[in-house]
Amino acid sequence: MNNKQDQQIQSASDTDLASRFPADFLWGAATSAYQIEGATREDGRGPSIWDRFATTPGCTFQGETGEVAADHYHRMEQDVALMAEMGLRAYRFSISWSRIFPTGTGEVNQCGLDFYGRLVDTLLAHNIQPVATLFHWDLPAALQDQGGWTNRATAYAFADYAARVVEYLGDRVGHWITHNEPWCSAYLGHGLGIHAPGIQDVQAAVTAAHHILLSHGLAMPRLRALLPPTAQIGISLNLFPVYSVDKTPGASERVEREIDFRNRWFLDPVFKGHYPADLFSFMGCQPPEVQPGDLELISAPLDFLGINYYNPLRVGMTPVKDKKGGVRHDYEVLNMSASVPSTAMGWEIYAQGLADLISWLRYEYVIPAILITENGAAFDDCIEASGRIADVRRLQYLREHIEVIGRSIQQSDLAPVQGYFAWSLLDNFEWAEGYSKRFGLVYIDYDTQTRIIKDSGLWYASFLALYNAQHYD
Repeated sequence: MNNKQDQQIQSASDTDLASRFPADFLWGAATSAYQIEGATREDGRGPSIWDRFATTPGCTFQGETGEVAADHYHRMEQDVALMAEMGLRAYRFSISWSRIFPTGTGEVNQCGLDFYGRLVDTLLAHNIQPVATLFHWDLPAALQDQGGWTNRATAYAFADYAARVVEYLGDRVGHWITHNEPWCSAYLGHGLGIHAPGIQDVQAAVTAAHHILLSHGLAMPRLRALLPPTAQIGISLNLFPVYSVDKTPGASERVEREIDFRNRWFLDPVFKGHYPADLFSFMGCQPPEVQPGDLELISAPLDFLGINYYNPLRVGMTPVKDKKGGVRHDYEVLNMSASVPSTAMGWEIYAQGLADLISWLRYEYVIPAILITENGAAFDDCIEASGRIADVRRLQYLREHIEVIGRSIQQSDLAPVQGYFAWSLLDNFEWAEGYSKRFGLVYIDYDTQTRIIKDSGLWYASFLALYNAQHYD
């Protein structure tokens, strides 16, 4: 790293900030399979619902797909070397189900397993802890042909898939995440239809959500039986602090319904064994079909909760069109991007929201531990003539959120935060946004697949060097 540039990036307060975190804290970055791997037709991999969705006209930005993405499948060793250069102590990645079972079930594709085996071994050779996510939205297309997550059988197929992966990697991977952001898989994919599989049916979203949760519950005892007692198993949820812009009773009630919809929909069954009482009437649909024993499986004890935090939500009065074309005023989630600092995604930047979210979780649930499994920001990055990428706003975003976590750790010993994973290690295929949005600590030139560590990545590396010097050198 360039020492002069490194000094410009590093703040004098970073040494103090690094001292706030315990010696066993997991510092890492995260990615997902479909977003970075590419090689979608190689070595026996079967198609996923995202392969189909991305090639459907009008579904992604400029029709872009993950067919090549960041070409991580072929450049894995180079990417792990970058992680080591940045001083990462952990790496969160996801496993492509259709690389392991090309049709979702049946015979294992050994080439797929071997790729992840090489990845894990390469990480361990660089003293980087692997953190594996079993499902990050890329359901095998063959299972979608049978109903996908609206078919209860898919939950059992997931448990079989999860067990086979853990049999192969469980001796080397100590942290496992069953699902990433099931709210998105269920609601964005089945309710709004803006993500794969592109279904627009709220009732289907509710059914899919229950079966995703059931798959988590079915997998848990099988993973426990296969893994050593020291292994940690959790689930990662995208969660939001929700605020009201005024203090009227109507606004407060709307805040609670939004918390039900965004957070409690998945938190309550996992930690309390039931769904929120008013959720499904608020959504305008029927509850899912819950069979005896489902919620007992879903609420089996976890070792940690993964939190993916990007932005808060704010509720206020806004005009709403009714079905007859008239306009009424009601409390809704507001678009704040024009009036507050926001990312290129239009998401409000508010680091204190993460502290408020952690505090709320500690009050409302009994959670053994927390990992911040995603946190990051998209901005419009530009390469300077020198080759530098001075993404000052992302650097500040990361620093502010890490500062909030440091304060949270010092203020309470309940549900301790035990790790932080920046999203994302690499620029990648950002789902429906294609390649138009960049979240990476590392810039990807998609024409040449050149990797360049951005200033945010250089700051993160320098911060981790300070942390490592305090605790390990």
